[in-house]
Amino acid sequence: MSTFCDVCHGLLERKLTTYTQWYAGQLVVVENVPAWVCEQCGETYYEPDVVERVQNLIWSGSEPERVIEAPVYSSNS
Repeated sequence: MSTFCDVCHGLLERKLTTYTQWYAGQLVVVENVPAWVCEQCGETYYEPDVVERVQNLIWSGSEPERVIEAPVYSSNS
């Protein structure tokens, strides 16, 4: 993994992040996912093995720790 951001060339640092993905019509949130995050612009990079583990967790159908409700807005209003 490069130590510099592909977007702005800022330095990357290792952090725990929140990974979100649409799956089966629902927004799924996975907390505490390790990633490289640009200190300058905030661009986030996940290593392939991390993405694979997160995908397997989402696809497993296991019971989530909790369920949250999120407001949804439309810019067409």
